[in-house]
Amino acid sequence: MPEPRYRPAVAASPRASTSAGCGFAAIDLGTNNCRLLVGTPHPGGGFRVLDSYSRVVRLGEGLAQHGRLSSEAAQRALLALETCAQKLLRRPLRQVFAVATEACRQAVNGPAFVAEARAVTGLPIRIISAREEAELAMESCAPLLRRQDRRALLFDIGGGSTEIAWIRHLGQGQAELIGYVSLPLGVVTLAERVGLCCYTPEGFGRVVDEVAAELQRFDAVHSIGREICAGGVRLMGTSGTVTTLAGVALDLPRYSRNLIDGRVLQIEDADQALRDLFHLGREGLREHPCVGPERADFVLPGCAIYAAIRRVWPCSCVTVADRGLREGMLLRMMRQDRAMPRRGGMPPRPAAHPAH
Repeated sequence: MPEPRYRPAVAASPRASTSAGCGFAAIDLGTNNCRLLVGTPHPGGGFRVLDSYSRVVRLGEGLAQHGRLSSEAAQRALLALETCAQKLLRRPLRQVFAVATEACRQAVNGPAFVAEARAVTGLPIRIISAREEAELAMESCAPLLRRQDRRALLFDIGGGSTEIAWIRHLGQGQAELIGYVSLPLGVVTLAERVGLCCYTPEGFGRVVDEVAAELQRFDAVHSIGREICAGGVRLMGTSGTVTTLAGVALDLPRYSRNLIDGRVLQIEDADQALRDLFHLGREGLREHPCVGPERADFVLPGCAIYAAIRRVWPCSCVTVADRGLREGMLLRMMRQDRAMPRRGGMPPRPAAHPAH
C-alpha cells in the first residue's frame, strides 16, 4: 500500500476537543459534490464553523449507464479529497469523519475507489449505508423541530438518491428515526436518464408520476398521510433543490444561507417558485443567481422529486434546512466526544474509526 501523500494530524491530548481552535472535520463525497466542513463546539450548543470547502466532482457521471465510476470522475474526486486533506493539515483536529454515499454504494468499483482514496490521501473515508445517511441528516435537522411537532417527514434530494426519513420528535432538539426509504433517484441520475425531458410539461409529469409511485409504497407502510391529516407533522427538506426553491420564493438577488436555513415556506409560495423555475427554461436557469450554469440541468429533476413528495404528502408548509450530512457528522462527533470519560493519559478516539 503506498504511503499517503497527506496524513491529517489528530490532536493527541484528551482535552484537545475543548482547547481553542481544535476542531472536528466532516467530509461528504457525494454523487455530484465533494464537501468539507470543519467546526469546533460552541459553548451554547451546536458548533462554530472554522472552515468549509465544496467542489463539483460529478463522481456519478455515467454510473447509471455503466455501473462503474469512470476513471475521469474518480480522478476529479481524488483531487478534491486531496484538497480537503491539505486543508486539514493547517489545524489541530480532534477527529475526522469522512464518508462516501450513493455513487460509491451503487458502483461495482466503489469499494476499490474508496480504498484507493484512503491510501492516496490518508483520510479515513468509508462508504455509509442509506440508513446512516438518513440518521445523520436527521441529527442535523432535529434542532429545527418545534415543540408542537409530533412527527417530521424529512426529505433529502441528493445527486444519486433521495432519502426520506419518518421521524418521531422527542423534544429538546432530539429525534428518533421511525422508518426511512432510499430511492435510487437523484438529480444527477435523473438528469442523465431523462435528459431534457423535464423541460417539457409531459416529461416533467412522467418523472413526478414515477417518483410518486415509489413514495406511495413507503406511505402504505407508515400511514404518513393519515398522520398528516391528524396534525403535528412537519415537512422538512434539505439539499439544493429545496434551498433553491426558497431562494426563488424569497426573490433573493443571490443565495444567502442566513436567510434560508430554518425558513418556513407556505406551500403555495414553494409551488409558485417551482412554476417560476420551470418557466425559466434551460438558459434562464443557467443565468439565475440562485442556480447558475453548474447546477442548471439538475434543478428541474430535483423539482420533479419535490413535486412528487408534495403530491403524496400534502402539507400546508415546508421547512427549509440548509444543513444535512456534514452538519450531522459534526454534531455526532461532538456529542460522542462529550460523552467520553476524561481520564489522564487517555488517547482520543482514533480518526480512522469515526463514531457509528
